[in-house]
Amino acid sequence: MKKFQWCATILMLVTATYAVAAPVKYVRYETQGKSAYGTLEGETVRELSAAPWLDGKPTGKSTKFANVKLLAPAEPTKVVCAGLNYKSHIGQQQVAKYVGLFSKPPTAIVANEVGIVYPADATNLHFEGELVVVIGKTASKVKREDALNYVFGVTIGNDVSERAWQREDLQWYRAKGSDTFGPLGPWIVTGLNYQDLLLETRVNGKTLQSQRTKDLIFDIPYLVSYISQYVTLVPGDVIYTGTPGTTSAIKPGDVVEVEIENIGVLRNKVVKANAPAYLPPMQ
Repeated sequence: MKKFQWCATILMLVTATYAVAAPVKYVRYETQGKSAYGTLEGETVRELSAAPWLDGKPTGKSTKFANVKLLAPAEPTKVVCAGLNYKSHIGQQQVAKYVGLFSKPPTAIVANEVGIVYPADATNLHFEGELVVVIGKTASKVKREDALNYVFGVTIGNDVSERAWQREDLQWYRAKGSDTFGPLGPWIVTGLNYQDLLLETRVNGKTLQSQRTKDLIFDIPYLVSYISQYVTLVPGDVIYTGTPGTTSAIKPGDVVEVEIENIGVLRNKVVKANAPAYLPPMQ
């Protein structure tokens, strides 16, 4: 009898541990003209009173997933991006002493299934599939060993980049930060081993990128710690962690899918700009 009770206790502890670590999907969505955060459980969305990193609690309301429109899963005040963060992407370049950072404006963020607008004066637009970290609590001067405590979860991003503008402009603001150049979603997932997930990018069904996040040069704890030494990260801010391998040009009509193991698929179609190119006169 005692042996049976001991085994039952062990089973309960293992089950409880697994339950705590089980992945959870968080969505931000619109239904009946209102936006909200929620959890996605099978085909049901359960509403939260606020963003989950702001202690949002279940409201008791739910709706079918088929009846909601997904929005970008976070509303960041800052979109921080890591460049040249896989050896497969930098090629023969020497690994930098510190990670190279740049930013996108929050207005670059768009949701799953929203079009990536190909600007009328663009000539060389590229995809960059990436794992994206979502910050869960205010992070300032964080130590590397504590950094994962400030991560709420992860999602998928596409760091859309206009290569000609990258070469020509003083900064990458236009090349990386134009409207729709930051697809994000479809949801945020917690309870995963963020350090080792398979990332793949497909264009029109053809796989063009495939690598595991364990191959990041500067890993997630480093990125959170390093950025927080200079910039305070607040809940809901996001970090694009870098893209692997090589990228190539995309054009209107192309469909870009970024898939990350145990998260899902971020899908966006490239669309033509509605207006012709216009550059304001200097005088």
